[in-house]
Amino acid sequence: MTPKLLLAVSILALPLAAQAGSLHLYTENTPPDIMRDGERITGISTDKVKEIMARAGVSYTMEITAWKRAYELALRMPDACVFSTSRTPEREALFKWVGPLREFDWTLYGLANAPFQLTALDDAKKLRIGGYSGDVRVQYLLDRGFKVDAAPDNFSNPRKLMGGRIDLWVTSHQLANGLLEQEGLAGKIVPLLTFHSSRAYLACNKAVPDATIAAMSAAMADIVKDGTSAAIDRKYANWRPR
Repeated sequence: MTPKLLLAVSILALPLAAQAGSLHLYTENTPPDIMRDGERITGISTDKVKEIMARAGVSYTMEITAWKRAYELALRMPDACVFSTSRTPEREALFKWVGPLREFDWTLYGLANAPFQLTALDDAKKLRIGGYSGDVRVQYLLDRGFKVDAAPDNFSNPRKLMGGRIDLWVTSHQLANGLLEQEGLAGKIVPLLTFHSSRAYLACNKAVPDATIAAMSAAMADIVKDGTSAAIDRKYANWRPR
């Protein structure tokens, strides 16, 4: 075998990770979907992403940071991805997509003794809504003329609601329940109106090789087919903050 042919065969024999290089995965702290457990990052979407990467043979680093920074890094860095990212028509052409990892509702939360009722989204037009910067729900409301106070992260919104600084908080059941338990506010802040839903994905920079995306997508299909994805969902079904 000639040296050139030997080199070509050797490259083809390399694992995908060695050919494509390591990916940098960015995410946010949203228990029980993504959270820290000591030095480890765990959670529903986290565990699914880790399983996908292992099966696809793609090496990676993972970092929790502010959502807006995570999203912007994935847009800017050629070897970066962000999760869990709602796949919307506005975002479709910005990324290459792997998933879906989960489905999230879009829900307005308010005080249990709120002096108003919501039967449709337009009922919230004159109310102050809290959210966090870069969140797809916040952008959806801003685009439709709602008044939204976007905080740097989601964690201050329950306290702002309790303190009367906002009237509503736009989030999802999946993200709100853990945070409200953690803050001791379950039952004091409640869902008032669910107005939409979206599927959340691992969103990768457009420069990530198609072969890498295909390998991760195949791994995603495998964990759904063999029950691993459902098993991860069940693992966290009764999660409560420590």
